[in-house]
Amino acid sequence: MALRNIVKLGDDILRKKAREVGEVNDKVITLLEDMRETMAVEKGVGLAAPQVGILKRICILQPDPEGEILEFIDPVILKEEGVQEDYEGCLSVPGLIGKVERPLEVWVRAKDRSGEEKEYHLEGFGAVVACHEIDHLEGIVYVDKATDVHEPVQEEEL
Repeated sequence: MALRNIVKLGDDILRKKAREVGEVNDKVITLLEDMRETMAVEKGVGLAAPQVGILKRICILQPDPEGEILEFIDPVILKEEGVQEDYEGCLSVPGLIGKVERPLEVWVRAKDRSGEEKEYHLEGFGAVVACHEIDHLEGIVYVDKATDVHEPVQEEEL
């Protein structure tokens, strides 16, 4: 495993649409392992491959610090329900937060590291993280959708 550098806002790769992975191979598994390590070191709750300079439709998320890390390969949002609005931050946009409207629930279909297609239902903060990371795969950064973008006043806001 290796730490990957986080691409910052301003780098063109964050604005490009990621390509489908197709077959899961050893390179994809290595990337997933590197992303897990990088996300842990950076204290993130999600990370998309474009954020580490790879234009592939891969993202990982861990909305619950005690929960499992979900690995999404070629994810597709099947359905959204409800609305919630809260502040978000991003490892690619350090030092800023912004208020974003997201669905309250999402259903996602994605392959796992074994190449098996699965469906996931995420609610609340999990839905926020899933949508945030899948947006990265579309070349969308949260600040594109956010209002009230600012530096956090207190550490708790992060």
